[in-house]
Amino acid sequence: MSVFTELSEAGHEQIVFCRDDSVGLRAIIAIHSTALGPALGGCRLYNYASEDDALRDVLRLSRGMTYKAAVAGLDLGGGKAVIWGDPNTSHSEALFRSFGRFVASLGGRYITAEDMNTTVEDMNYVYRETRWVTGHSANSGGSGDPSPVTAWGTFHGIRACLEVVYGSPDLTGRTVAIQGAGSVGYHLARFLKDAGARLMYSDISERRLARVMEEFGGTVLDDEEYWSAGCDVLAPCAIGGVLNARTIPRIKAPIIAGAANNQLANEQTDGAALEQAGITYAPDYVINAGGLINVNSELRGTSHEKAMQDAANIFTTVKAVINKAKSAGITTTQASNRLAEERIEAVARLRRFHIGS
Repeated sequence: MSVFTELSEAGHEQIVFCRDDSVGLRAIIAIHSTALGPALGGCRLYNYASEDDALRDVLRLSRGMTYKAAVAGLDLGGGKAVIWGDPNTSHSEALFRSFGRFVASLGGRYITAEDMNTTVEDMNYVYRETRWVTGHSANSGGSGDPSPVTAWGTFHGIRACLEVVYGSPDLTGRTVAIQGAGSVGYHLARFLKDAGARLMYSDISERRLARVMEEFGGTVLDDEEYWSAGCDVLAPCAIGGVLNARTIPRIKAPIIAGAANNQLANEQTDGAALEQAGITYAPDYVINAGGLINVNSELRGTSHEKAMQDAANIFTTVKAVINKAKSAGITTTQASNRLAEERIEAVARLRRFHIGS
């Protein structure tokens, strides 16, 4: 892979490769854009098959963060970090403090947070080396786990899709199939159950499945059953790339609205395939912006209650994206991209004028 070609094609500003053999750290930090503000995005820990896979992932994720912040109306840019390692063994204090020193070296251009397979405790270690981190524990001034706010925003995004498709946002009697019953999926299941929905689940972890079944009831599906499930909403809340040429033809649900990042394996062809199948798709970076809203609230010093209120506004944003797509005759992903790019361009023009200290 040509790194400079990848940078040019995706529009990234900077990639930082981080290595510290003394603690086993191999990490990549990608800054996609700082046009709207400092690049904020979580740190993912994953055992990638290759360096190319790690680089592709961090480039896709960081670009998504730029668009997510723009559509959410936040004064933040897009960035992301990935640590290449085993999620079962790579949570040492030394590793995350070393990573924190690399984050500190960027002087605030990138602000990190937790993401897939990283925890509040990991962010506490990072915080001991840099102030450019969010999502560390409340007793150190952080906001803690952002997953409940992510789930709350996703819940309201699902309601918006139901209103578009069925004429009402009411979840009573509606069936939602959640893929991934971990942090976000668990809290989403709680919100949906409280609203009267029926639940289905798919997860590789028997422990997580047992937990949600015990607390919320429902039906367990295996991975192959999931895509053809008879339900009102599919809510992918695990890995990306799951909406592809193999899975889309099998989908019976009229709505896809979940919290996983990068759900479309190919943004153009798979987005078009969903549109042709008559499936309403809530773009992932629009519906899952609650976590980013939460850490932005932490940066601004506002309350958790304010973050929850702002995340609930994802209902309005998702509806606006779907309506824009319909009126323009484009996919919902194209519509959300246009909204993001219009805001980035407008603010970038504004910031060419220096207003003094």
